[in-house]
Amino acid sequence: MDWLNLLALLWLIAGNTTLWVAYVNRTHALPLTCGTLHRLRRVHDVMIILVPLLLIVGLGLTGPKLLLGGSWAKLTPFWWAFVGVCLLGGMQLVFVTIRNILQRAPEQLIDKQSETIDIADKLGAKPVEPGKYYRLAMLPMNEQFEVEFNQKTFQLESLPAELDGLSILHISDWHFMGTLSQSYFKQVSDLLAQEPVDIVCFTGDLIDSMKCVEWIPETLGKLKGKYGNFFILGNHDWYQDPDVIREAVSKIGWVNVASETVELEIDHAILQIGGDETPWMGTSPEFSEIAHFRLLLCHTPDNLQSARDSHVDLMLSGHNHGGQVQLPLVGPVYSPSRFGTQYASGIFWEAPTLLHISRGLSGRHPLRYHCRPEVTRIVLKAVEVSPEKPHEPGVD
Repeated sequence: MDWLNLLALLWLIAGNTTLWVAYVNRTHALPLTCGTLHRLRRVHDVMIILVPLLLIVGLGLTGPKLLLGGSWAKLTPFWWAFVGVCLLGGMQLVFVTIRNILQRAPEQLIDKQSETIDIADKLGAKPVEPGKYYRLAMLPMNEQFEVEFNQKTFQLESLPAELDGLSILHISDWHFMGTLSQSYFKQVSDLLAQEPVDIVCFTGDLIDSMKCVEWIPETLGKLKGKYGNFFILGNHDWYQDPDVIREAVSKIGWVNVASETVELEIDHAILQIGGDETPWMGTSPEFSEIAHFRLLLCHTPDNLQSARDSHVDLMLSGHNHGGQVQLPLVGPVYSPSRFGTQYASGIFWEAPTLLHISRGLSGRHPLRYHCRPEVTRIVLKAVEVSPEKPHEPGVD
């Protein structure tokens, strides 16, 4: 056995896998039906198994017999081209790994506090119902039930002094399907409802099974922002019946901001909230010049450039779930974005917009490793606060 050539073939296999993962990530960012996406995913499933077999058999055991002492000089032009493509994938893997290692939160994040609560422990059992993905939810070391309750404080130069201290509950990607029982979401909602907040924002992917629409009043219905609750839908809602979902959420008092904006006047400062469900539904909202601060709810972070062009100050997104499974050093692997895993989750500053991407609370596949579900309370701080009249959210 030629161990050096074995390592080389394993590197080529890693490169091939990286390319097919990139293919899945980018095709799943497109507004395609579930059936089409499943067919595209099957191509990935076949190729990440077939190509390694071809490399081991075609190069390692036959042809140039690299694993048996053969020489790379005996490769045909076809195999050199094949190897070259896999090497490109290997270079991409190195780039992504280095990017993940070097990634740091922007300076706008001035404080973060986190508490992890095991919802299964609070309920006395894992809140799972028999169904298609039951076994995934029951896998050992699955972090699906370990919810991270975050408070993140951002200081923004664009924030008016009147809005200093404004608090926003950002929740996203709850994926009501039935595998995770209603008790899971009710427990999280109960915990969130205990702390007052100025604004509640939901950034899409609520329903994966229409039978779960009836869960909305006992979950989202428990959350109340002082200045209101605002929502948009996501691609999984689009796969279902978005009109029915939208009506059900609106019926409990939430404000639908999809493709439009609403204005809140807080201590004489105008906060404008817009919603963007593209590329699956609607259009990008148009912000007006009178806004002192612009807040965008956008399901996918892929629309960051559009937000920057609209001079959005704070963009809240979800969709990518942090990858749900993160590998040591490499980080997230699967992320349905045209940018791959770059915006899987986290905080990004691309002037003039601060982007916050939630890992979400659930997913169609209830599987989490090194990527806990999260809910986040955001507190905004102004750079300079007028001493005459500071804003005190929650106090009338």
